[in-house]
Amino acid sequence: MGLHDHQEYFVSWEELHRATRELARRQLPAEQWRGIIAVSRGGLVPAAIIARELNIRLVESACVRSYAHQEQSAEPELLNELTATKDGEGFLVIDDLVDTGNTLRFLRKRLPKAKFITVYAKPEGMPLVDEYEGEVEQATWIHFPWDMHLHYVDPLAGEDR
Repeated sequence: MGLHDHQEYFVSWEELHRATRELARRQLPAEQWRGIIAVSRGGLVPAAIIARELNIRLVESACVRSYAHQEQSAEPELLNELTATKDGEGFLVIDDLVDTGNTLRFLRKRLPKAKFITVYAKPEGMPLVDEYEGEVEQATWIHFPWDMHLHYVDPLAGEDR
């Protein structure tokens, strides 16, 4: 894919928080969940928000490497051993986005009884997620707020005269 062969979608902190809280609301009652497994790194922020909203204290991370910069690698790799659960029963697995589904397909083998939720979903990955908040086109590159830096932009008309 070339540099301009895709659309870009910029997510603000406010939009991410609103979407994640709505996703959390749909996981009520909270008592049905034993814990959360955050897919590192993109799922860490949504998992923290959901953990707060559902008052869940047991949060573990699944450190999965599936991207190198903006290129998806062939096979995901689990960089840590999960200890909070053997099969995922009673756990929410949370990620920011399901794209092709490679990461979730990989984790579903390890955690077949978990519920998989993401804030955003692309069509190729939708069958692998149990619930999501927002849909984006497959060719869209999502820029999350933790990937951006705010800075001053000059006015279109230039400096004051």
